[in-house]
Amino acid sequence: MNAERTALERRAAKHAALSDPSRLHIVDLLSLGDLSPSELQARLAMPSNLLAHHLKTLEAAGLLARGRSEADRRRSYVRLTPGALDGLVPGAAGHAHRVVFVCTANSARSQLAAALWRRASAIPSTSAGTHPAGQVDPGAVAAARRHRLPLRATRPRRLADIAGDDDFVITVCDHAHEELGDRGDLHWSVPDPVRAGTDDAFDATLTALTDRVHALAPRLAAS
Repeated sequence: MNAERTALERRAAKHAALSDPSRLHIVDLLSLGDLSPSELQARLAMPSNLLAHHLKTLEAAGLLARGRSEADRRRSYVRLTPGALDGLVPGAAGHAHRVVFVCTANSARSQLAAALWRRASAIPSTSAGTHPAGQVDPGAVAAARRHRLPLRATRPRRLADIAGDDDFVITVCDHAHEELGDRGDLHWSVPDPVRAGTDDAFDATLTALTDRVHALAPRLAAS
């Protein structure tokens, strides 16, 4: 717990240092290459005393380092430290043997989420419902076709019938989340497109799920 707290404090210090637009601009410039303070001053059109303040703040947060020029020892260059920007976003979300997406009917959101996951990650995925419908909603099938998303011809299934102990369960439906309680690992509050039944509603659901899947997939490791 202490190590986790220390890591959070380091992240907070970096975020605080980058909260000023000028310091963020400095980091953007240095992400491309090293610059001397005078070069930074010219690029930023900033007084030398203000630049010195910003550089000191970034150095204190562990983001920058300085080194003397081999050609002119009176001159120095500022560079980003190795891994300077690491840890600015949360790290690994955990491990999973299989990802199971769950909504109430297993007829739209969970089916689409599982299909999107298969395209984004090597970790196997499937879907299920707490109260499965008789078939996948035609609107979900049509949306998948519009977006060229392979949707497996899987009939809606009950979560209790397919759940495994090592599954990483993601609810994509508020009803399912509130019914399952702490049995789910993550919850994505995605509106039900079946209620509206329009192409726009299903497309919006696909967009929301795509964003969520792309954010999580790199952070979930196979177990």
